Amino acid sequence: LFLDALPCNAHTTTSDALWAGLPVLTALGSTFSGRVAASLLTGMGLPELIASSTEDYTQIALNLARDRTRLDELRSKIARHRETSALFDTKRYTRNIESAFETMVEIAKSGNPARPFAVTE
Repeated sequence: LFLDALPCNAHTTTSDALWAGLPVLTALGSTFSGRVAASLLTGMGLPELIASSTEDYTQIALNLARDRTRLDELRSKIARHRETSALFDTKRYTRNIESAFETMVEIAKSGNPARPFAVTE
């Protein structure tokens, strides 16, 4: 069990831990840097590993530390989701970022100022 910390959550380390099959427990922070791990866990379909408070975090950590079966279940879930989650779908990410770049170029070529847009599949 990887115990993440506030106020700045693990970023790439969370991704690496999940890729390796290690459950990551995080607490939801109030800043961007305190919410990255929660975003990654959400992308992996693991909302049960996102604590909403430090008290919740402590209770979940203690429960998991005492329940080897539950940790094994989480590792199995991570293994199943690793191959299908958006977090590790490199081909999808590549298509979407290429689409974003193409949209940015089209906006620039049209002479319009930069503007927000959404990439849709």
